[in-house]
Amino acid sequence: MSTMNISLPESMKQYVEQRTVDGEYSTASEYIRELIRSDHDKHALRAKIFQGMESPMLAEDTFDYLRTLRGATGERA
Repeated sequence: MSTMNISLPESMKQYVEQRTVDGEYSTASEYIRELIRSDHDKHALRAKIFQGMESPMLAEDTFDYLRTLRGATGERA
């Protein structure tokens, strides 16, 4: 694993340390990795949303399509 040094204001450093003291994370590095994973996932989701927005509309009505996925009975999925 690679190492990266970061500078934080004292208040942020204390916050990160408190997250480890509270037992939510075992180390500051684990907490930072989780934040980066979350940011990465959010960025990937945003990209997929924009990709979907730029794609052509379905030929059939979206609600009709969703009804076919639920089945002929119209039950909620």
